Amino acid sequence: MDEPSPWLDAEQQQLWQDLLTVVIALPAALDRQLQRDAGMSNFEYSVLARLSMSDQDTMRLSELARDCDSTLPRLSKLMDRFEAREWIVRRIDSTDGRYTLATLTDQGRQELVDSAPGHVAQVRRLVFDPLTTAQRRHLGTALSRIADTVRRETGSGPTG
Repeated sequence: MDEPSPWLDAEQQQLWQDLLTVVIALPAALDRQLQRDAGMSNFEYSVLARLSMSDQDTMRLSELARDCDSTLPRLSKLMDRFEAREWIVRRIDSTDGRYTLATLTDQGRQELVDSAPGHVAQVRRLVFDPLTTAQRRHLGTALSRIADTVRRETGSGPTG
C-alpha cells in the first residue's frame, strides 16, 4: 500500500516557497510604498478601499473587519484614528442596533483617491507587469480556487 509522502516533492516545494515569498514580502513592499508616498499602511488603504467599494460607502464594522482580515479591536482603533482625521463617521445601524456602521467621508474618499495612483502603480509593477495576459488569467483561476478552499476552511472573507 503506497502512502503519500509526508514531504512536498521538488516542484511543490518550489511553488510553496514562491507563494510564501509573495504572501510575506508583497504586503511589506506595498506597506513601504504607501508609507513613503501616502503616510498610511496597506491595511489602512485596504480599509478605505473596501468602504469605497461598498454600497453608499458604508459597511458594518464586523463585515469590514472580516473582509480586511482584521479583529474588531484592531479595526476599532483604526476607526478612532480615521474619525479623528474625518475620513469616516460611525453610527449605530438603524436596522439592527447591535451593529455599528462606518461610512467613508468625502475627505476619506479624497485621501484614497490621492494615494491610489502610487499604490496601483506598485501593484501593477510587482504583480501584473511580470506576467503575460495568459499567465494572469491562469494565475487568477488558480488563486481563486485556492482562496475558495481557504475561505471554506476558515469560514472567512467574501466568496467570489
